[in-house]
Amino acid sequence: MAHSDDKHNLCTYGWECLSTDFPYVYHMFRVRQDQVRWPDGHTSPYAYLQASGAVWIVPVTVDRQVVLIHQLRYTIADWCWEVPAGGSHDFTGTPLELAKRELAEEIGGTSDNWLYVGSFRPGVSIIDQVCHIILARDVRLDREPQREPGEIIEVHLVSVERALEMARNGEMVDGTSALALLRCEPYLQSRESLPLPPDHSPVAMARTVVRAERGPRTVVRAEQGLVEGQR
Repeated sequence: MAHSDDKHNLCTYGWECLSTDFPYVYHMFRVRQDQVRWPDGHTSPYAYLQASGAVWIVPVTVDRQVVLIHQLRYTIADWCWEVPAGGSHDFTGTPLELAKRELAEEIGGTSDNWLYVGSFRPGVSIIDQVCHIILARDVRLDREPQREPGEIIEVHLVSVERALEMARNGEMVDGTSALALLRCEPYLQSRESLPLPPDHSPVAMARTVVRAERGPRTVVRAEQGLVEGQR
């Protein structure tokens, strides 16, 4: 999260932060409210969310199946197509370490073939978060997922073409997941093996966080069949 004295560069453009308050603090984010003098000279509050970083993982199996999750989301009271993801609010480590944890926790997946694809900002007018995209190739679904209480997740294996179609046609309404898939498209279309990121990559340098808790059930669906396990 950014500090309250981080706006000095805006003075060049006529902005001035006069004071900062945090009226609401939650373990995953906080609301920051600045009293701001705007470029036209008037003064008024400016509020937005501050949050730690997060990762979005695009998992692909050795036979080129993308592992998607179908998750029941309380915020929209509906099911949502997504890729595995997680925030850095309570675990110190790199985005790659966070990606490995989230892959194991949400889908029971492991991989030895990772690529840091890049980062993005999810909503620059209301949140200062930085989100990382990491591609996991040759994913194996060889573990029991360790989900958080309340997470109701189905795991679906779909073709690369189908996953990209869902990201493009609006079927995947979670914009961050759709963007992660589309940013990975050049690598998804390639059958070549991808290298591990070097120590000096953004994955190795950036610090991040994750929680590991156990969830209630595992559901795995493939395009041609269904396997369901109850825990």
